[in-house]
Amino acid sequence: MIRLQDVSKRYGDGAFAVEHLDLQVDEGELCVLVGPSGCGKTTTLKMINRLIEPTSGRILLNGEDVTTVDVVALRRRIGYVIQQGGLFPHERVADNVATVPKLLGWDRARIAARVDDMLRLVGLPPEDFGRRFPHELSGGQRQRVGVARALAADPPVLLMDEPFGAVDPLTRARLQQEFKDLQARLRKTVVFVTHDVDEAVLLGDRIALLRQGGVLEQYGTPAELLDRPASAFASDFLGADRGLRRLAVLRVSADQVRHPPVVQRSDAATEARAAAIAAGWTWAAVVDDERIAGWLPASDGAGSGPGPVAATMRPVAGRVQVGDSLRVAFSTLLEGTDGWVAVERDGRFVGVLTAEDLSVAARDGLDGAS
Repeated sequence: MIRLQDVSKRYGDGAFAVEHLDLQVDEGELCVLVGPSGCGKTTTLKMINRLIEPTSGRILLNGEDVTTVDVVALRRRIGYVIQQGGLFPHERVADNVATVPKLLGWDRARIAARVDDMLRLVGLPPEDFGRRFPHELSGGQRQRVGVARALAADPPVLLMDEPFGAVDPLTRARLQQEFKDLQARLRKTVVFVTHDVDEAVLLGDRIALLRQGGVLEQYGTPAELLDRPASAFASDFLGADRGLRRLAVLRVSADQVRHPPVVQRSDAATEARAAAIAAGWTWAAVVDDERIAGWLPASDGAGSGPGPVAATMRPVAGRVQVGDSLRVAFSTLLEGTDGWVAVERDGRFVGVLTAEDLSVAARDGLDGAS
């Protein structure tokens, strides 16, 4: 757990970089610091590991005041990731990842095993990437190495300063999702700095919104900030489209789906269509071994004969998973042509959601968050 108690940092002229900041990040939680440029996000991050010393207040790491700890020992307990990974350009990837374990005096075998594990964890096979230098990597690969290095000594706390800000949008989106999945497994205590509201909403368990002068404007879950901005500043910063952003924090649930009639590939198409019509549907889902394989229109002259469903069924245009965001579900539906998306859980067909269903789910979810 990280606890900032009435923490301030003043410039030489007496102006505040951070002003009387009270903030708690619970164990295993990812807290995002977001706000305009110059609001003290990076200063706050650097005060946690004492790259910058606070002017006043206390910073506690698992109940221990960081100012009472040897600064070198403190930083070895805290992983730190910056833009482009901050790698040592003259060292190979494996040596970069091994930096802190070496400083801690680990033996060679333990270091080598840990480096391999960390590179695999971030999707960089050590046999392919361990001997490369940073300049031989793409921007996204350098960021992955930076994360691997930060995690190498298994620190309880991870500080990340706009780690994905210097890569292209496609790579950034992929890195964000990969890190979100990684954090779900590792449950590190993370403080993450960004200026991107969408990134904050996607990654944060809680978001700390700072305004100029390092004043904490609002602290809460993404849903709380998006649904109930605490001030005009918060509302303006989160944007006029925050209603759409809220879709990113609402999830597809199995309780929301509707259930079309189900037929098998080997069923006679004529009988399958008749069953769909009798159930009040204009189509039927084709399911094999609990997995959706396609769909069959209830009226299709070309397939009205005695042939099997497999001969005339159509492919599914869009699929989402239980737990995906409503934003993903809406996007998937709009990219398809069927007017619905199939919902799956662990590969098994759960049901379907139409545009109307998604609208109702969004409205109910936002009402529930109010």
